[in-house]
Amino acid sequence: MPTRRAFIVRAAAAAVAVPLGTSACTAGTGAGGGGAGGGGGDTLVFGKTDGGTTFVRNYNMFGPATQKSPNGELIYEPLVRIDYSDGGKVKPWLAESMEFDEAGTTLTMKLRGDVTFSDGKPMTADDVVFSLGIPLGDPTFNTGGTTYDSVAKKDASTVTVHWPSPAFSELGQLASPQLPVVPKHIWDGKNLKRWTNPDPVGTGPFTLTRFAPQQVTLGARTDYWGGRFALKTFKIIPTSGDSVKAQLLRDDVEWALVAWNGAEQEYVAKNPKHHLYQKYATGGAYSLFFNAARAPFDNVHLRRALAMTLPREDIVTTLQRPGTEAGPTGLVDEIYADLILPEYRGKVQKIDVEGARRELALSGFEVRGGKLVKDGKSHSPRLSFNQDFGWDPYANIMVRSWEKHLGIKVKSAGAPGANLFDQQQTGDFDLTIYATGGAGVAGIFSFLSGRAYRPLGEKAAANIGRWKDDATDAAIGRLLGTQDPAVTTSAGHELQKIVAEQVPYSPIYNSYWFMAINARNWSGWPTPENFSYVPFPGLGPDTTLTLLKLKQAGK
Repeated sequence: MPTRRAFIVRAAAAAVAVPLGTSACTAGTGAGGGGAGGGGGDTLVFGKTDGGTTFVRNYNMFGPATQKSPNGELIYEPLVRIDYSDGGKVKPWLAESMEFDEAGTTLTMKLRGDVTFSDGKPMTADDVVFSLGIPLGDPTFNTGGTTYDSVAKKDASTVTVHWPSPAFSELGQLASPQLPVVPKHIWDGKNLKRWTNPDPVGTGPFTLTRFAPQQVTLGARTDYWGGRFALKTFKIIPTSGDSVKAQLLRDDVEWALVAWNGAEQEYVAKNPKHHLYQKYATGGAYSLFFNAARAPFDNVHLRRALAMTLPREDIVTTLQRPGTEAGPTGLVDEIYADLILPEYRGKVQKIDVEGARRELALSGFEVRGGKLVKDGKSHSPRLSFNQDFGWDPYANIMVRSWEKHLGIKVKSAGAPGANLFDQQQTGDFDLTIYATGGAGVAGIFSFLSGRAYRPLGEKAAANIGRWKDDATDAAIGRLLGTQDPAVTTSAGHELQKIVAEQVPYSPIYNSYWFMAINARNWSGWPTPENFSYVPFPGLGPDTTLTLLKLKQAGK
């Protein structure tokens, strides 16, 4: 047993204070060179592939509206970040240090003293208490799934956060982009259910200089606490996974999140020096989620039958990601091998038709005309997925497999990302594809917690499958309430068995961030072989660290 449960993490100032140039900009000056859609000069262009075809001007990060402005994480910042290069550990960002008490229920955070908002006012403990208090005042603002029950100011630069039960492993929720620090002097008194915050003021490295439905222009601050940027302007344009490939090849886009089949031949080989295609493990997986709160997938045997006929090998082959089939627990071997039970470690889940048919028989359902029938009721399941990601082909592979092996006709129901997100949160689906991930084992499994359960129709920030199970809650409680490695390992093993045997979700393939980079104008990008932050534009602090390191090519 450890002799001391409290821990202290000190921020490493050198991690972010990296002056890279003397470029300056004035808010409102607009984009740099390069013309419409193109980069060059002091501008970098990001092609956003998961935000639809037009942008909405809504920088209310706490608001219940599903559609928000893109990359608000570059304007607003969290107190901590998750370091995916270091086992998903939680590390300080706007906080300078963090310390839990012996019980693990009260966290004391010392704030950095050099942080200012973009209007010049300093970030204070009052701003942090106000920000963390927003989800406490109205549960509709708790879009990040926070579980603490109070926050208080200790002194001018210190804040305490209290949880009702030990929360050693729940720090990751403070890294959520849905829980940024906002300026109290601007936000206080606003109707956060309606206010769209069109002119955002944050602590982040960029400010909004121009907004149009098809292009957002951000300007780099010259007074940012983390250092100076070589680039002046960051453009964000909406695009799709297919269109962005041509845009990268034409030098119109320089950075994009895109899973590109054949990228080595179609992109990298055309310009090996400047065309970079990289992948970074998230530690989690893309999984098939069942809506466990309603028939027919409140039936464990039916969940097992569909999980046993998931054609994972065909899917990763179609996606040109051989060897990335997920194991039965959702934990990725390359990150969590020491924590995964031996029987699941390295396991590849093959299609088991006979086993699936036995489970279907045990479920009590009959298949008539492709529908699931039981007790006089019939069900025609829908598989809901994100059209913006171009997932139609592999959704159809799953649908065909279920019909071939079990006779069940599942309707393919693609939707734009924002609409799908709303359906998932309110539980308006039968089957859906969703990414599991987070800070460590606790982060990956904590979304199964009963505390995150919401009835159908109410928005659930984390537990979208509406999983409610006493054994799961007991194991999560042990996992979150200790820093004893033996206890966390034991609790993690219990949760692995629950996922593999009760199948609240079924992992399909391991999750990676696939990044396409055109480095013609900007050098200094990290690589999967040597990185301490992920160059993924949705991870605010990691995006900031990436941009701080860039310098104009040839300089």
